Amino acid sequence: NTLSLAGERPDSHSDSRKREKPFQCSQCGKSFTRLGSLKAHERIHTGETSYHCSLCGKKFTKLKNLKKHIKLHTGEKPFQCTQCGKSFTRLGNLKDHKRIHTGEKPFQCSQCGKSFTRLGNLKDHQIMHTGEKPFQCSQCGSGFTQLGNLKRHERTHTGQRTFQCSMCGKSFAQLGSLKEHNIVHTGEKPFQCTQCGKVFTLLGNLKKHERIHTGEKPFQCSQCGNSFKSLGSLKEHERTHTGETSYHWNLKDHKLIHTGEKPFQCSHFATSSQLIRHQKTHTGEKPYCCDQCGKRFIQSANLTVHKRIHTGEKPYHCSNCAKSFSTSSGLITHQRTHTGEKPYHCSDCGKSCTTSSALISHQRTHTGEKHYHCSDCGKSFATLSNLTQHQRTHTVGKPHSCDQCEKRYSHLMSLIKHQKIHEENPDLGRRTQSVE
Repeated sequence: NTLSLAGERPDSHSDSRKREKPFQCSQCGKSFTRLGSLKAHERIHTGETSYHCSLCGKKFTKLKNLKKHIKLHTGEKPFQCTQCGKSFTRLGNLKDHKRIHTGEKPFQCSQCGKSFTRLGNLKDHQIMHTGEKPFQCSQCGSGFTQLGNLKRHERTHTGQRTFQCSMCGKSFAQLGSLKEHNIVHTGEKPFQCTQCGKVFTLLGNLKKHERIHTGEKPFQCSQCGNSFKSLGSLKEHERTHTGETSYHWNLKDHKLIHTGEKPFQCSHFATSSQLIRHQKTHTGEKPYCCDQCGKRFIQSANLTVHKRIHTGEKPYHCSNCAKSFSTSSGLITHQRTHTGEKPYHCSDCGKSCTTSSALISHQRTHTGEKHYHCSDCGKSFATLSNLTQHQRTHTVGKPHSCDQCEKRYSHLMSLIKHQKIHEENPDLGRRTQSVE
């Protein structure tokens, strides 16, 4: 027995040392196993930064954080994934990355059971349940769940753009934004949907896409219980309860509508993003190419929508009638047939239309404007559909045929009117054989 106890003593002593955290922070009460760890932690409260990067001047409370940071400048990535060849600056990042291949999610939320590949992601998620936002911006008072998010936010006030693209020189306020931008140059899309094979440049975009297949809506409104597929959609919805307007920079853009100011020239545009898109019409730059047919686009979003012509994908589903659409705008327009909503109003006569294009067509009845010209006779029309109908008068055939009597018409409406004759007089049958 004595020998047995003596044999157990070192293990039990080791366990007690692991559990023991004798060094406590007087500011927040957090405990540590080592004095050095406590001292490093205390710098968070004091703001003291002992270690400086000689390349960019950034300051750090811990030496190990400075060493990690320096690798951003040197480009050193000594840890490589054996599955896909991707390299990382830190071993921990490689281990996290490998879980993409294995599907392992070892960190589970005790509140809702959701699992994560990284402990940091679990901790971020758990704050959603508590609602805690311990990090506050001294400039505007905005609260954040993570210190990193606060630091990124603070750059919107300072205008600081620390991270520069080595390919084109463009600068970014966040490292994540630089990484996303770099994919424009490489064209890499490492994240693939297991359901439909669609590939994505970012893991976050893949996760959002997967909700189309699963129908998952993980973001729930605490006020009314409505659920949403993305956090952005939830935040937009929550403003309907709070009356809060959108973000500050969107407010600045909105004010330009009232002032008429257009600070970005060529000719004039209210926002810089509009100017950048417009400038591509001069340069002819269309960096996004369809790998199916070779058609090129100015914006990646336009290419994404175009590709659905080839794939037949219709990810937007009507909850009223199960009809599907390739674009969100198509779904929104369709839903107005159920709701009866007509948000576009004519300032001349008050008529309401379901789409802006329908309003534009209607307004031509007031202006007399006729954009569409017949190449055969020169006659002009206010709408493309009217021109198309007219052009049938020049063609030999009349495409709309009555199945009762074989009478033919150039216009569908004329056929429909004619068919009422058969409905009222079913005995006519095939006796009327004349052709208009």
